[in-house]
Amino acid sequence: MRTRRLAILLSKLEKQNEFSLELEQYTTDGDLAARWLADIASFGDLSQGCTVTDLGAGNGILGLGAIASGAGKANLVETDDKACQIARSNAKSMGVLESIELIQATIGTELPELGQTDLVISNPPWGRQTPKADRPFLEAILTFGVHSHIMHSAEATHIEPFFEGAGWHVERYGEADFALPSAYAHHSRYRGRTRASFWRLSPS
Repeated sequence: MRTRRLAILLSKLEKQNEFSLELEQYTTDGDLAARWLADIASFGDLSQGCTVTDLGAGNGILGLGAIASGAGKANLVETDDKACQIARSNAKSMGVLESIELIQATIGTELPELGQTDLVISNPPWGRQTPKADRPFLEAILTFGVHSHIMHSAEATHIEPFFEGAGWHVERYGEADFALPSAYAHHSRYRGRTRASFWRLSPS
């Protein structure tokens, strides 16, 4: 699917209207999600029929976008009940409900056996409300031991040393503006938008 067509499809998905500051929830918009998925596919990591695991799936935009891009299955892992309901509704509206496994679980506390995963995608909490809130997500990626892509604050300096210390190869390959919910704009110096970076994480 062409990137522009994917962006239009993903922009039509239902979004969360209420966000938890504690969980550092924020929605990835359709244009950014489509562009990022195209980048991931360009590495050869998002291949036809692969199984993708989206950690902190929110409304499901990345996992569902991966299916629209050719993935055979998406595991959507999300802790928030409302977000899970929205993700399921979005999967149904796209006609791919049978291609997803929706797992309501808290990363770092519980992560059920998901079987074979070919690719992990995650936009974890950035730790602006709770320091090191992303740590359980990064540790979970290590346990999967497969090519993974994360979006994080462009100011993050701990991604490379964390994964390189575990023997992984790390490539920072892009940046983009990221829209913040109004709740975050009122509670930080990052007004409305902030800068996000993309990393490709590869086990040795």
